[in-house]
Amino acid sequence: MHETHIRAEIQRALNNFADGNLSQKATDLLKTLGYESQRTLSRDTNTVEAFLEDFDNHGRMNREKAHLHEWQTADFLFQLTADEIQQHTQETITFQEDQGVDNTIYYSYFFLAIKLKGGFYSRTVLATITREINKCYAMPAMLIFQHGHTLTFAIINRRPSQRDGDRDVLEKVTLIKDIDVATPHRAHLEILADLSLDAPYHRHEFTNFLELHQAWQKTLDTSELNRCFFKEIADWYFWAVEQVTFPLDKGDQGGSADTSDDQTVRNATCIIRLITRLIFVWFLKEKNLVPDALFAEDNLSKLLTSLDAQESTYYKAILQNLFFATLNQEMNTSEAYPP
Repeated sequence: MHETHIRAEIQRALNNFADGNLSQKATDLLKTLGYESQRTLSRDTNTVEAFLEDFDNHGRMNREKAHLHEWQTADFLFQLTADEIQQHTQETITFQEDQGVDNTIYYSYFFLAIKLKGGFYSRTVLATITREINKCYAMPAMLIFQHGHTLTFAIINRRPSQRDGDRDVLEKVTLIKDIDVATPHRAHLEILADLSLDAPYHRHEFTNFLELHQAWQKTLDTSELNRCFFKEIADWYFWAVEQVTFPLDKGDQGGSADTSDDQTVRNATCIIRLITRLIFVWFLKEKNLVPDALFAEDNLSKLLTSLDAQESTYYKAILQNLFFATLNQEMNTSEAYPP
């Protein structure tokens, strides 16, 4: 129930980006995730020039690599310290810094919001901007980019330089890229929910900013995301095979008949076939080769007579036609492209 609630709150916060001040909307979203602080700057303007004057008057940032010509605004949101962590958790989390024990420990985090002029930017460009901005600070900066109707979160990993103890080496940048503020993907909502302050603590019980940062990295790790994805599919599969029954000698359209006398084998085969087809169709949807409207409940309620989970209307009207009337036809034929 809590996970459903936090995802709903995150979606509302994302929807608010469609209209309003980026600094305020970004601050509101971070507050929804549990990160807030009064440690900020009172600035009269959020121009690129003002940002450089405040944070890079020594010229550490490479202006060209930072793509400054693409920046529209730049806002310093706040600095998060152990004090704010403890206030948020109301002493639930023990959050202490043991200075001098580990020089890799981060003592605070900066949060910034950058509005870009264009609508789409590659991962390389956004990662490079993140790396250049982090040259301006002694502590890590998490960035929220707004580009077009999407957001990208950027988190950088950094370690102390072995040659210069006063400087950090900026390493991998991890991105949560192209979050649609109007209709965010469920996967993006779940990732952001997993980054909320309480979620990583319950999993990793961090006690300082380094451990918090490592918890973020584990949450965003590709192998971890893949593991969660396949675990969810596996859980659904094991549930589904106990709920359905496929008749003997009844092959589906465009497929071979399932003639096994073993009901368990038939159920497993048919469910696996359905899952693989659904994943393939979803991949096509993500590539804009299948209309999003076919997966939007609001649109489908206007097209179909029923969306009752106990009926097969959606399968027969939508999925069956995608699987067999469209994707099971040879390319460049009249059957594949009817008049």
